[in-house]
Amino acid sequence: MERRGFVSGLGSRQRGREMKEELREKECKGDANGENKVKPRVNKAQTAIETAGVKHSMNPFDELSIEESVRIREKKSYAGGVEEIIALSIGPPKSVDVLRTAMAMGADRSIFVEVKDGEEVEPLAVGKIIRRLVEKEKINLVMCGKQSIDDDSGQTGQIVAGLMGWGAATQASKVSFGEGGVSVEKEVDGGTETVRSPLPMVITTDLRLNEPRYASLPNIMKAKKKKIDKITAEELGVSLERRLKTLEVIEPPPRKGGGKVEDVDGMIAKLKELGAI
Repeated sequence: MERRGFVSGLGSRQRGREMKEELREKECKGDANGENKVKPRVNKAQTAIETAGVKHSMNPFDELSIEESVRIREKKSYAGGVEEIIALSIGPPKSVDVLRTAMAMGADRSIFVEVKDGEEVEPLAVGKIIRRLVEKEKINLVMCGKQSIDDDSGQTGQIVAGLMGWGAATQASKVSFGEGGVSVEKEVDGGTETVRSPLPMVITTDLRLNEPRYASLPNIMKAKKKKIDKITAEELGVSLERRLKTLEVIEPPPRKGGGKVEDVDGMIAKLKELGAI
């Protein structure tokens, strides 16, 4: 009997069934500190961005991976079928709201690894946590956003692939399943690049992949009844000790207003005045 699993955005797991090949999806999702339109502010200690009183929203790249997971199940793209979609978040208590959103979009349940409010988890630790959950749940496909939008880290997917010894396809703009495994297209300078890998593998998602759906009110209500399994990094045998130290975070200097010139000669004279040429 073969066990298959599929992970996307936050996390997912799967149980094998006799004489049947199945796929489960795990949403590996991270939180973005604040709404997209919120102006970030540096805290008084100048060590990080101020998150107190800011609502957490789902990282847009991870939102794509949840949407893609649900579409794979709806369109029956994977021949074995998607058995379950599970969302995973590693963060402070208010990250539960992000998991509820993921379940309202179509995830079946969630796994929540809680950390203290204000505690930052480095990509390597995130990758190790995902590896433990993938091993525990018998996952064979992990999908997650190509990067976070709070600290712009873009290593988690590759770290998971390295730790698991799996193939990886990054910045996916199209995902399809076939006899040869999973084909992933990504945009490159001057065109597209297609890579193909058998399962198990890791895929990171980019903005061209899909258009995430809005959660309907009935699904938002249903999400409140869906299960969230809570676990700690210690229970998974993963240390959250930081290996990097942020020395200082400062805001950029205010931009100066521009000026108008009458013609090309005026522009050249202005550039010379500023020492640009």
